[in-house]
Amino acid sequence: MEWKQIPLGPLQTNCYLFFNEEKQCLVFDPGGENVRLIDYIEGEGFQPLAVLLTHAHFDHIGAVEDVRKRWDIPVYIHQEEREWLMDPALNGSARHPMAPVSGSPADHHIQEEGKLTIGPFEMEIFETPGHSPGSVSYYFKSMDTVLSGDALFNGGIGRTDLLGGDHDTLIQSIHHKLFVLPEHTVVLPGHGFSTTIGNEIESNPYV
Repeated sequence: MEWKQIPLGPLQTNCYLFFNEEKQCLVFDPGGENVRLIDYIEGEGFQPLAVLLTHAHFDHIGAVEDVRKRWDIPVYIHQEEREWLMDPALNGSARHPMAPVSGSPADHHIQEEGKLTIGPFEMEIFETPGHSPGSVSYYFKSMDTVLSGDALFNGGIGRTDLLGGDHDTLIQSIHHKLFVLPEHTVVLPGHGFSTTIGNEIESNPYV
């Protein structure tokens, strides 16, 4: 299995495609630029199986509707943010100089931590709130890789001054859910460059 990072939209939010030799793929956080993203997926010959969201801020969900409709695939989101896909006031797009982002409800609402299997892909879900109440991270043990959304960045952490954010909760999430992973685990954040758990334990000034 491999992955591809594609920064999308005005905030350059990282969309990740996880794919196998058969070119089946999962789409994580399709944040915008729907035409560019769909063209890339089709150009590579990928067959998406699902859209998975680390959280539902507007810059992570801007292309969800177009991707799900193009391939008729389900969308996964934590139940704490089940209304955010439909409500620009909740997902934050109403407060920005852009077209409001809204769409249909997700098909699957994540209710607890645990293993998730979609086709040939197996992962673990960690609840990592703090940046937003329904933030989750997806851990691929077989690849020593975790998608941290906007919880943990290379040298930084997510902001906590938005709706439902809480700094203490975020710090607890990072320490209790992410920093317990093997130090060689690759961290794929919602913005910026990848890092490792070990690098962040050693040098991240915010934690």
